Amino acid sequence: MDELEWIRKKKMDELMKNMGGMGMQKKITVYSTPTCPFCTMAKQYLKGKGVQFSDIDVAKDKNAALEMVKKSGQMGVPVLDIGGKIIVGFDRAKIDSALI
Repeated sequence: MDELEWIRKKKMDELMKNMGGMGMQKKITVYSTPTCPFCTMAKQYLKGKGVQFSDIDVAKDKNAALEMVKKSGQMGVPVLDIGGKIIVGFDRAKIDSALI
């Protein structure tokens, strides 16, 4: 991790802690499957930031799988719904941007 990335992460962590304290948490849903490594990484990333989220196993919940496809236009996981912003895949920069 270079210095700029470290500073960015520090600032984002600070911002997220402040937002959580002010009750500004966005509704976050992670559509995932138990065998998806990128799903696990996305959930660990959110947990590491202290972000609360709902985790929906689309392998078990077919209605949720259909909802995910309607939102994302894709069948792949993970799909993150962060306050209405849809992110397909585990992309730290997009997740950080959506959390602000």
